[in-house]
Amino acid sequence: MEVSIDALVDLLREVEAEDPIDYADLPFGEQELRRLVMSSLVERHHAVESAMAESDMHAMYLLSTAKLVLENTVLHARLLVLQGQQVDVQSLLEPFTLKGRK
Repeated sequence: MEVSIDALVDLLREVEAEDPIDYADLPFGEQELRRLVMSSLVERHHAVESAMAESDMHAMYLLSTAKLVLENTVLHARLLVLQGQQVDVQSLLEPFTLKGRK
């Protein structure tokens, strides 16, 4: 991977701006967490890139993304239920849907 961790963290912050994450009063800094997450993912990428076929790597990234979206959706739905609100799964998935597609 040719892009620096700092550049990736900056790109992550830009992507996040479209659908901000509410860090609330969590006991860690947003930028620090972005850097830790990105560093971990780059390390994982380097570990598998030479050991896996490209199609297998694509499948791994797709499955990893699916798990994270699923986990995010479940956690968000659970928060809504705890707050006594209705849960609309389509609305919860909207941030992960390409604009103009269904």
